[in-house]
Amino acid sequence: MMSITKHFNRRLFLSVLLIVVSQFNYGFDNQAFAQTQAMDAFARQFGTYNPNTQTYVLEPYWLSLFNSTPYVGFAIGLIIIGSMISARWGRRMAMFCMSIYALGSATVVVTSQTRGQIMAARILNYVYVGMELATVPVFQAEIVPAPVRGLAVSTYQLSLGCGGLVINGIARATSNFPDRRAYAIPFGLFLRRAHHSHLLHLSPRWLMTRNRLDEARSAHKKYREGTMPDDAVELEFTQLHAALLNKPEQGHAAELLKGTNLKRTAIVVGMNFFQQATGQAFASQYGTLFVKSLETVNPFSISLSTSVIGCRLILLISAFIQASALFIMGALGLRATLLSQGGAKSGGGGEVAMLVIFTAGFLWGWGPLTYVMAHRGLASIVNIVMNFLGPGGGGGGGRVGFIFGSIAVTSHGVLRTYVVAECKGRGLEEIDRIFLEHVPVKNFARHPRGAD
Repeated sequence: MMSITKHFNRRLFLSVLLIVVSQFNYGFDNQAFAQTQAMDAFARQFGTYNPNTQTYVLEPYWLSLFNSTPYVGFAIGLIIIGSMISARWGRRMAMFCMSIYALGSATVVVTSQTRGQIMAARILNYVYVGMELATVPVFQAEIVPAPVRGLAVSTYQLSLGCGGLVINGIARATSNFPDRRAYAIPFGLFLRRAHHSHLLHLSPRWLMTRNRLDEARSAHKKYREGTMPDDAVELEFTQLHAALLNKPEQGHAAELLKGTNLKRTAIVVGMNFFQQATGQAFASQYGTLFVKSLETVNPFSISLSTSVIGCRLILLISAFIQASALFIMGALGLRATLLSQGGAKSGGGGEVAMLVIFTAGFLWGWGPLTYVMAHRGLASIVNIVMNFLGPGGGGGGGRVGFIFGSIAVTSHGVLRTYVVAECKGRGLEEIDRIFLEHVPVKNFARHPRGAD
């Protein structure tokens, strides 16, 4: 623990903590919509009446659209708006702008009355989520020292889980309300989006890119004073500035596909594809609806429990846990189908347990480490496709475990050989140099440290 805390002074710790708390909002957004679409009140307001069952239902095609089209707004916020503001006016200004924008989009969500309105509201709301992801991990990575950079960035997934825990608890409490209060109260939490960004200092690295070196040196010193001698602080600043000047890239999107950047782009796409394709979209977006369809336990109680449970070797173990849980879920789902054809009914408790185990495996490995190893911008298309092609409303039952389980097994082999570079204990500048030296991904762990 001392090896970690020695890198933080009071100012840096409070800055990282403030950013971590602001990240709860993504958990609010993601889980609030996942929970409310399983509520009877939400179905009555936005669903269609089925005369055969005499109930209101949300059709699978509409659920697929409802859970995929928001990533269009996500991509706009991430790739265009958030990145543009962050690059031109700084990370702090980007956080201030997105908090102001969020108040407007949250109001639209809470006051929506029709299907079209709630669909548009969710797309607008995800513009904010994209802006946050364009700013927060980058800001954290730029202000913390290299030894704890991975720890700081991985708090993004931790904050998602904590935000999800809060919203799941609220949804559990309101789920039995017969009117629109059931979903309006969880949505109302979106209005709690004030960022005290004025308390943060500007990013030293961003100030360097704007050639404001005196301000950059001052900001860097404030984030480091007390954790190392003044000459060491100045040396680190000089090294960071030299590394920035030596970068040949000019920040154009086409550079992602040139030279050694092509390998990095492939790693980013591969990581984000397998994060989504191994069942994360099913568990997070349709999990509550799936548990509700089993008619066994309160689905909101199960969602609450999965929120509480909460590089290379870790990813492989995580993929193994996910694949095992998914295959068992698939087998139980097939058994339930066969029993139902014979007139019997399966309890469904085993499938619920596997959903919990799958979530635990995801939160331990794939969830946080994807943010550490890859930027999310190139994954927006993957998010849209996987949520659209996913099992609408969990309609495939537990048998979808066979589909996602097979992908998880594939990811295990692909990761081991081609995708994941072991970067434990290395700073961004050292990783950059290793890529430029054309070291094979599988040899990263054995590459000498500090080699020239």
